[in-house]
Amino acid sequence: MAEAKIVILGTGGTIAGQASSQGEGVGYKAAQISIEGLLQAIPDLQAQAGGCVLEAAQLAQIDSKDMDWAVWRTLLRSLAELLADACTRAVVVTHGTDTLEETAWLLQAVLQPAKPVVLTCAMRPATALQADGPQNLRDAVAAAAQAGGAGIAGAGVWVMAAGALHPGLSVQKAHPYRLDALRSYESGPSAYMEEGVLRWVGRPAGTGSAESADKRLAQWLSRDALPWVEIVTSGAAQSARAVQALVAAGVQGLVVAGTGNATVHAQMLDALLEARKAGVRVWCSTRCPEGVPVLPASAASTGCEHWLDGWLVPAEAQAEAVGEALAVIKLPPAKARLAMMLDLALPPA
Repeated sequence: MAEAKIVILGTGGTIAGQASSQGEGVGYKAAQISIEGLLQAIPDLQAQAGGCVLEAAQLAQIDSKDMDWAVWRTLLRSLAELLADACTRAVVVTHGTDTLEETAWLLQAVLQPAKPVVLTCAMRPATALQADGPQNLRDAVAAAAQAGGAGIAGAGVWVMAAGALHPGLSVQKAHPYRLDALRSYESGPSAYMEEGVLRWVGRPAGTGSAESADKRLAQWLSRDALPWVEIVTSGAAQSARAVQALVAAGVQGLVVAGTGNATVHAQMLDALLEARKAGVRVWCSTRCPEGVPVLPASAASTGCEHWLDGWLVPAEAQAEAVGEALAVIKLPPAKARLAMMLDLALPPA
């Protein structure tokens, strides 16, 4: 009988970065060290695997600020194959912090994994005196092994960094420099790594149903590119020009990082309503770093059967909430943009 395994997939990022000196924590080049090199820097990594065999593969070698659909598609395909393998206990993915929140959300929303997928990262390059990558990777392997042994209770996408295990759906990068740069709004971390032992403090609910996930995944993976969606921000002294320029250029969707409770400046709102009439998809989010838009009770239940049910409130269900009925998405703008790109990519029912 084949042994249980934990597979570590490398995609680059600061965790694989190098600088010219140990004192340099900012002026470095990301994605320079192979996944094998990262593993060799942690002598007791195998001991963290809970008796599982460790395997590794390099899927990409990029700075995560340059993450694109080609890498995401490769990652989705690899994870789908690994998770379907009965020998796979869990998968660990090394990733840059800049777009980590988008990748974590994507993997959970699209794959609905029944086994742990643990992403990890670093805020300092591997050559720095304060290199946090080795400890984060060590903790990620231990978390993957222990969550994998917990059955469905440990299933899903997680992010391990600075000793905390965050849910993939809610994690966000909250600071550009500190070692503990990640937050999971609003619930906080689901577990902490304490001397190699994962201490759970709460597990978030998953999203949606996995019943049609395989069909949707096949549809997304068949595409070579995702539709063009941009984020526009509403604020004081706003105009309609940015929206009008994007519509004229052929944008397919717009996510508005609105003020407060997903509100939009009057001039921008007029342009967005015109954009919607022209066939552009428009969703409103909020630029507030914590929380989600709060809608009237009449909009709380839409009854829509949609893969984004629970996040997306269609315009007709919440006309009172945002002027003349623009749909509200209960995701931060970066994740909302990705959700719209995926939604537009699905063929009509």
